Amino acid sequence: TDNIAEIGRAGADTFVAVSAIFPYYWSFLIGSGNASTINDPNMSWLPGGNFLANAATVVNDPAVNFWRALWNSIFSSSLIALSVVFFSTLAGWAFAKLRFRGSKWLLVFVVATMAVPMQLGVVPLYILFADLGWTGNIGAIIIPALTSAFGVFWMTQYMQQAVPDELLEAARMDGANSFRTFLTVGLPAARPAAAMLGLFTFVSAWNNFFWPFIVLDRSDPTLPVALSLLQSNHFVDYCMVLAGVLLSTSPLVILCGLARKELVSGIMAGAVKG
Repeated sequence: TDNIAEIGRAGADTFVAVSAIFPYYWSFLIGSGNASTINDPNMSWLPGGNFLANAATVVNDPAVNFWRALWNSIFSSSLIALSVVFFSTLAGWAFAKLRFRGSKWLLVFVVATMAVPMQLGVVPLYILFADLGWTGNIGAIIIPALTSAFGVFWMTQYMQQAVPDELLEAARMDGANSFRTFLTVGLPAARPAAAMLGLFTFVSAWNNFFWPFIVLDRSDPTLPVALSLLQSNHFVDYCMVLAGVLLSTSPLVILCGLARKELVSGIMAGAVKG
């Protein structure tokens, strides 16, 4: 029975792994072909030899401005992830461990803002940034995303169970104020949940297309916007488009590989606390 269960788990793990890898391999398969690859009914399942040429075309396309778009995505996503992690952890600490009037209703209000779609605020937000002269500037996609209602809720729920009240009382008895207690007790305890929040926020900011497409200039885009320009310029050549998609998703794959230990520890910590 145990052997059958182990075989079943191994089969399930293999199925999940193949399901996750297959879209990436399919993109590489098409991206390594040529313009006639998609229309070939007898297309080979082995990669072609044109991926480097297609990738070079994407990188060197003046309409795409790939390197500028890559830097914009790295800079904005990193800054947004760091800001969301810090402010969400700080707010989660306040809601979970500090006692102040109206804290529960304020948390309910913060969570309720998640029900408001971003599209409703696009017009006034664009008018505001236009009046400030910030349209076309990378800061226009960073500033609205510096905080996250989901991040506040996530860290509040984690802090409530990850940090015992006795530890806070001991820190206060040692003379630590609220902010110092947060830095020395709250931040270390929140590391697993903060790592997951940072990773999810980075990926979300990296893949964000709607607001950057509206507020940024086409000469200074992020990678999702640059890929849309690539598709407009080379609409029929899907090999080139998918080569660009692989180039844009490769940093995310590398990041997830580097952060896998923190990701697993965060999931396990959340499971144990829950």
